Amino acid sequence: MTPEQILAEAPRVLTQEQREFYFESGYLTVESLIPDETVERIKEATAEAVERSTLIAESDTDFDLADDHRADSPKVRRLKGADSHHETYWDFAKGLVADVAADLVGPDVVFHHAKLNFKHAGGSHIKKWHQDIPFHPHTNYNMVTIGTLLTDTEVKDGPLVMVPGSNNGPVYDHYDLEGNWVGALSSEDVAAIDEDSVAYLTGPAGTITVHNCRTVHSSPAPSEDAVGRPLLLNIYAAADAMPYTANPMPTGHSGTVVRGSPARWAHHDPRPALLPPWAKGG
Repeated sequence: MTPEQILAEAPRVLTQEQREFYFESGYLTVESLIPDETVERIKEATAEAVERSTLIAESDTDFDLADDHRADSPKVRRLKGADSHHETYWDFAKGLVADVAADLVGPDVVFHHAKLNFKHAGGSHIKKWHQDIPFHPHTNYNMVTIGTLLTDTEVKDGPLVMVPGSNNGPVYDHYDLEGNWVGALSSEDVAAIDEDSVAYLTGPAGTITVHNCRTVHSSPAPSEDAVGRPLLLNIYAAADAMPYTANPMPTGHSGTVVRGSPARWAHHDPRPALLPPWAKGG
């Protein structure tokens, strides 16, 4: 579906003004959308996951660990495939936030993957400027990442940072000059970003952050939070957005239709798609 067709559908959660802002700017925050009791259930599941991480010393298929991770001082950078770790995560992914996804990608929605990122004091898990779509290119750009702030998040906590309107600009090359995949913008492209105009996605616990797969974003600053700033990320695609590559971060629920019906026709955006090195023939 085109943005105009999506906007013609009746909204479920968001206001029409919020939806229009998203398509214009490429991002959105909705403060305190998630009820406190839901946030607490997610935090309880998260505490259980962090406790399990104390049993391992190195990163594995479930956990990405910081170099200074120890059993008596766990430092998890990412819980991979969060929806497969605890039913609380999956119940949440197919609940209210799936309705938000439907407001932005159309009524037929497919779950892509989920992850829980932490940012600890000292610079752990700093993300460079990038776009999401080169990592998992699809036939169109109706893919959205919905983050949920589990703790109050300010600029000092190292939030996501967006370049407004970049969703309507180019998809940048994420390879270096030697043809190596780096998964980030070049230094020349980064230098062109007007840092005075970037948007910091902050808010109290229960706030959701939303960004389009084409939006240039990063999380460049370290957190001052000694405990680690947790951000639960659920990624969705329109059912008519067909993948060009295998899902690089599949979970137990990847490909599940969470709203509406499976697509009978693929929608092809005329804008070109950058293929990552794991694409067939890449």
